[in-house]
Amino acid sequence: MKKLKIHTIMSAFIILAGLFSANAQDANTILKKMDDVMYSPKDMTGKTKIVLIDKTGKEKTREANIIQKGNDKRIFRFTAPSSQAGIAVLSLPNDVMYLYMPAFGKERRISSSVKSQNFAGTDFSYDDMESKPYSEKYTPKLVKTEDDVYVLELKPMSPKSAYSKLIVKVHKTNYYPVTMEYYDKGNKKTKDAIYKFKKIGKYWNAEEIEMTNLKKKHKTKMIMSDVKYDQGLSDEEFTVRKLKQ
Repeated sequence: MKKLKIHTIMSAFIILAGLFSANAQDANTILKKMDDVMYSPKDMTGKTKIVLIDKTGKEKTREANIIQKGNDKRIFRFTAPSSQAGIAVLSLPNDVMYLYMPAFGKERRISSSVKSQNFAGTDFSYDDMESKPYSEKYTPKLVKTEDDVYVLELKPMSPKSAYSKLIVKVHKTNYYPVTMEYYDKGNKKTKDAIYKFKKIGKYWNAEEIEMTNLKKKHKTKMIMSDVKYDQGLSDEEFTVRKLKQ
């Protein structure tokens, strides 16, 4: 009888371990499929309208250009208004980021310690603006499935991350993110994002992202237009020299 109990307990552990492994594998697969949707084009160019909305509903509008190559090179550059024009961020492999401020005439490398800060008055942090697949930054867990989405919990791999976790809803059929919730180190939700995707050719494009800072009651909308894919952009477009131009 004792041996039977031990065997039953061991069997239960094996089953639970198998379920945990399958769950983890499913979560990794889902997250990588989401990355594939967001980073599948060889390259991309587009225009972005940025709308800043304060807690009274007052709006400020900015404009920017964005160019991206693969999953680890991106330049985001403001073009309007004149007070913001030329401010740009360059994201490169190996967690390298540069900020260029025309008023100072030189670039500044962004250290990991300040990546949690907001970028140029928006509700997106430098970390949010980084061009890097989520599967390389976070460890996922499948929390549950709902009617049309998978719900993933993402834990940052880096201890320097400003977030304790992200909760992401991923579309079951097309694998693009539907919403993201951001939690601080105290495990309190601080921001959330709503995505609207539209298919352009063979790629899904995030035509609008609305990021809300829950503490400040402030929103930033990024609305994409004039999006073009696979134009054969050179690596030379993603250098500090180009950033300063």
